Amino acid sequence: MNREELLKAIDKKYTTMGQDPNIHLAGLLYAEPMQYWDYIQLDALLGLQTKRTQLPDEMVFIMYHQINELVFKMILWEMNQISKTKNIEPKMFIMHLMRVSRYFDMLSNSFDIMSEGMEIDQYMKFRTTLTPASGFQSVQYRKIEIASTELINLIDYRFRKTINRDTPYEHAFNHMYWQAAGKDHNTGKKSKLMINFEDKYKIELIAWMKEYNTVNLWTKFKQLPEDYQKNKDLMNAMRHYDHTVNIDWVMHHYNTATKYLDSGNVNIEATGGSDWHKYMHPRYQRRIFFPELWSEEELENWGVTNLEGYKKIS
Repeated sequence: MNREELLKAIDKKYTTMGQDPNIHLAGLLYAEPMQYWDYIQLDALLGLQTKRTQLPDEMVFIMYHQINELVFKMILWEMNQISKTKNIEPKMFIMHLMRVSRYFDMLSNSFDIMSEGMEIDQYMKFRTTLTPASGFQSVQYRKIEIASTELINLIDYRFRKTINRDTPYEHAFNHMYWQAAGKDHNTGKKSKLMINFEDKYKIELIAWMKEYNTVNLWTKFKQLPEDYQKNKDLMNAMRHYDHTVNIDWVMHHYNTATKYLDSGNVNIEATGGSDWHKYMHPRYQRRIFFPELWSEEELENWGVTNLEGYKKIS
């Protein structure tokens, strides 16, 4: 586009908006040029790490989790492109879904930063200052789960028969699989971790459940024309995402926790107080976003064999 064409395009853009193009051009004349550090707000970003102890490896722990949350935001951004696009074509569905899977692959592979990048002794000391905070309280991860599948697939399996699409959202929220990790198993009462989490995010998450009730990835897939649903590349992309999130990423997290929390002679609780072995391992919770895309054998062995050799649909 040459200069004359560019000026005409600018004029048309702002005239269509009911704006005076000359004012915007004058603003461009006086504006300061963009700098990299300003564009990504580098100073603010580097000032967001506040340690609670003098232990050096706590900084690794903080920054690693902040990176996770930034990646979660990228994941939600991509999922939104699928959920909010009407009459989405398989090519676009696959493109965004594979982006999300790559983000989770990166998260899975990055656990070495935690497992090899912190001294166990330092971690066991500074972690006591985190109670009752926990990665469990990542609202973005809960949003990713809710935006991925129908709520019934996130309900604690013990209560699934009592819940259907007519069940109030709050009742469904109270029976999500992760609720079990937020209760004192001796008293049945909610832990401080769960109380704090719900005070902060319960209303927001219930609104999110309503928003994605009919546009979550699984429902979106089942709304596609039949020939699209039989698209093998799309089916494999769905299976890859399901496996990546609910087995690969979870097991990397589980193995890292095992290194630290099972490092001594005493079995240690997570900072939030949960029985993390049963909460985290996929064979117990059996989180499966797209159950109908897996065979009976694959479902039966979910999280047991790690499905490392699961085959693509051909």
